[in-house]
Amino acid sequence: MLRIEGGATLVQICFAAYSGDPPKDLAEKSAIVLEKLCKLCNKFTVLVGGYWGLMKHIVDKSLELGLQVVIVAPIEEEETAFPEKAIIFRPGVSYRVRSVYMVRSCNALIALGGESGTIQEIVTAYAEGKPVYVLKSGLSSDRVALFAPYMDSRALAEVKIFEEPEKLAETVAREICTA
Repeated sequence: MLRIEGGATLVQICFAAYSGDPPKDLAEKSAIVLEKLCKLCNKFTVLVGGYWGLMKHIVDKSLELGLQVVIVAPIEEEETAFPEKAIIFRPGVSYRVRSVYMVRSCNALIALGGESGTIQEIVTAYAEGKPVYVLKSGLSSDRVALFAPYMDSRALAEVKIFEEPEKLAETVAREICTA
């Protein structure tokens, strides 16, 4: 956690999410996670890797809820039209490298469904010792459940799998926001 003026801490939560058009139910579940976290977490910042697909839904909902949002834009998408209220970080690196920067900057990762990029972010978070919370989505990222609770014998961080968005948010709030 980051320390801010006055000694308070700021929790930064990465959201790994599908870059394509999400199924309607997945966008709705993502909104439930954010709304519940807002009620249970004192203050947190949302980190995402772009402003398209499910990530766009997450950014828009987060800003609607009054959350601080940081978008870590890959070099290939630096010229995307981003929302004015979001903080845009342009590290000048590719999609994969930007994911590493994003994940290393957070306290925990919430994977809301995706493909290889989401899977990479899950593995990076685990390798960096960051707790991982995966919402079952019907997308390829669900396959990481095969590796839960630990991806290898080092047990660097726990990977937790959830069917219900409310349970995921409650667990993150209890384990990350009040730590």
